[in-house]
Amino acid sequence: MATHAERSPATAGTTTVIQPSKGWVHLGLRELWQYRELLYFLTWKDILIRYKQAVLGVAWAVLQPVLTMIVFTFIFGLVLGVKPPYGVPYAVFSFTGVLPWNLFAGSLARSGTSLVGSANLITKVYFPRLVIPASAVLGGLPDFLISFVVLIFLMAGYQIVPTWNVVFLPFFVLLALVTALGVSLWLSALNVLYRDVQYIIPFLVQLWFFLSPVTYPTTKIPSGWVSVVYSLNPMTGVIGGFRWALLGQQAPNQLFWVSAAMVLVVFAGGLYYFRRMERIFADVV
Repeated sequence: MATHAERSPATAGTTTVIQPSKGWVHLGLRELWQYRELLYFLTWKDILIRYKQAVLGVAWAVLQPVLTMIVFTFIFGLVLGVKPPYGVPYAVFSFTGVLPWNLFAGSLARSGTSLVGSANLITKVYFPRLVIPASAVLGGLPDFLISFVVLIFLMAGYQIVPTWNVVFLPFFVLLALVTALGVSLWLSALNVLYRDVQYIIPFLVQLWFFLSPVTYPTTKIPSGWVSVVYSLNPMTGVIGGFRWALLGQQAPNQLFWVSAAMVLVVFAGGLYYFRRMERIFADVV
């Protein structure tokens, strides 16, 4: 299967020759930009299809995080007595963890099986296959923005004013998206070869949830090597940074940068593996 396109010297501007990559895998990020209109179309299509036959439509973007927050507040805040630092109400604390987590988990669930779901498109026309998982990840942004408006009202209800650190919030949202895309590149490529992966994804998301500081503060993590290992989870830095930007809790330290570095490692590894396997997608899918 071809993996990148080049112009034929003899007929430049009129003919496109599709050739497989040679040597080191060509990442094709420039080519992805050339197909940005397709990326936009597939992203918008994913959003429309997701809510087309839903009775409540986009209201699910509000109900899901709100109901999750209520359950977490009752179980962890009231029953188990988890106390967030700096006197932050548990409802606000949990909501600021649920938002980036839902963005990550939803993107992972959609994009992890996106290649198999787009088999008809892959086998009929050439385009950078990276467009498919990328569009599935970006499709979660509208839900995130709607839920973020709810968070603003929730913070206003508790009379919590965001700190000036909020200017860094887009950076942590970007980290969540890059993490989701990096993991999805691994999973979507593996799912083409091994269809069992689609059954592993829900379990992986559930396990990852408990390993991330969504319902509990990172201050509960023991210091020393345990905290170092814990920081290897990319979502630890994302969620912690999200809370720091909004609530001023725990400024990023050395462990945060370990977590941020893992985001780049996961993304670079996923991108390399995806491009390496791309040539066989049309034959196997």
